[in-house]
Amino acid sequence: MEDRKAFIVGISGASSSGKTTLARLLRDVFPNTFILHEDDFYKPETELPSKDGLLDWDCAEAISIPDMKRALEHIRAQGTFPPFVDSKEDQNSIGACPVPESAIAAAKAKVASWASPGQPGHSILFSSPSPSTSPESGSAQPKVRICILDGFLLYSPEMEAGGIPALLDAKLFLRVSRARATRRRERRDGYVTLEGFWTDPPGYVDKIVWPNYVASHAALFRGGDVEGALDEAVLREKGILAQVGEGVDVDMATTFEWAAETLMRELERWAATAGR
Repeated sequence: MEDRKAFIVGISGASSSGKTTLARLLRDVFPNTFILHEDDFYKPETELPSKDGLLDWDCAEAISIPDMKRALEHIRAQGTFPPFVDSKEDQNSIGACPVPESAIAAAKAKVASWASPGQPGHSILFSSPSPSTSPESGSAQPKVRICILDGFLLYSPEMEAGGIPALLDAKLFLRVSRARATRRRERRDGYVTLEGFWTDPPGYVDKIVWPNYVASHAALFRGGDVEGALDEAVLREKGILAQVGEGVDVDMATTFEWAAETLMRELERWAATAGR
């Protein structure tokens, strides 16, 4: 059996669908957790493709998929953040957290109970303390770490060809309407890059971001309508988990609660399958 040191969760969806917000919330309530960002694998600006006279940051050709695969393989084997990845993403602001503190506290309490000694999460995430150590001492050592990978293209055909989804143990997908995604993206100041700072030029969402999202994700939806109903048969085939039937713009508090419950359930399923 493969000696795994990490459980890797993918969170994907359109730009400005709430991926990074959700990743940070989950990191703050689950123990032994860190985040890896798809944006950490952008190619240098000089290597980016262009579309309609604009640099195209929102396509698979802008991402070094082999480097991402190498990082995920390191995480699975070592359970640590790859030392060869220079992350810029946490320097980007995502604005105020839209989830009430009371909801975050409730989620923390629920996860802490699930991960406490004698509960399902404890045997998954922690090694048993030595016989000379009392359970109350809190000295149980991490056995498996959780890595959350957030990215806008994780389940695209190009990523599948590059072997990325096969390295993910749970695949979450977030939805957002074109109107909301546009409003959120246009409120952002910009993005820290390898070369400095990028600010979207006027019309960037309409010309680049949304058309690319549609092209890469239409297959997940009935009739290819990315603001319509998800195709549940395709989701099952690809092992993608989403809030089916909840509409296109689900509030983050509801999404956070769903994701935390889903992650606990998927960790249990994974542990049972692996015989851990």
